[in-house]
Amino acid sequence: MEYAGSELDLFEHAHNWKVYWTAMLRPFVHGRVLDAGCGMGVNADLLWNKAVASYTFLEPDARLLDQVPVHVKTPALRHAERINGTTSDLRERQFDSILYADVIEHIEDSKAELLRAKDQLAPGGHLLILVPAFQFLYSEFDKAIGHHRRYDKQLLQQELPTGMEILTLRYLDSMGLLLSLGNKWFLKQREPSTGQIRFWDRSVVPVSRITDKVVMHSFGRSLVCVSRKPRA
Repeated sequence: MEYAGSELDLFEHAHNWKVYWTAMLRPFVHGRVLDAGCGMGVNADLLWNKAVASYTFLEPDARLLDQVPVHVKTPALRHAERINGTTSDLRERQFDSILYADVIEHIEDSKAELLRAKDQLAPGGHLLILVPAFQFLYSEFDKAIGHHRRYDKQLLQQELPTGMEILTLRYLDSMGLLLSLGNKWFLKQREPSTGQIRFWDRSVVPVSRITDKVVMHSFGRSLVCVSRKPRA
């Protein structure tokens, strides 16, 4: 399978954004970690910590998976397990943390995917999800890169498997949401430019880190969720 989207290249250098959302998920990244739909592996260095026992990169596009060793800097990650495939290919494997970073919106039957992820989580394991937020922001760019949907809290809760305990469910990048609305209503660009991505990452994301707290994470361009599988 070859990934047709272009956002991986565009957002590869969005360092401030990656630092922001990974900081929220890193405390729950531990033990045997599965990075599902990892792309080029550009998030792994920021998620890696001393609690990680093993890290598995899972990606259906072999071309992207081959680039992982080029993009990671942590020595242990350069030699980490890489699997060309999907969770359907893992069968009896179990993990303590499973990450979907901007992935499940690309999967038509995402509810079935998350149910499979729950089955592959060890008891007490964490399911970590980052998705684009709010369907009213759905644009030609979403369509072009293969997004089936954008999420709000209610929809994501409906798609989580029964029995998963939600620990964190909050919106991120409140100022970015306003920029996205401006693009949809006025600029109507099919794809942001590299310069626009750099401006957003360097100038907007730092402001969002403040305003998100002010608005109590009640809205934003993205939605982050941490849920835990029961131990019994």
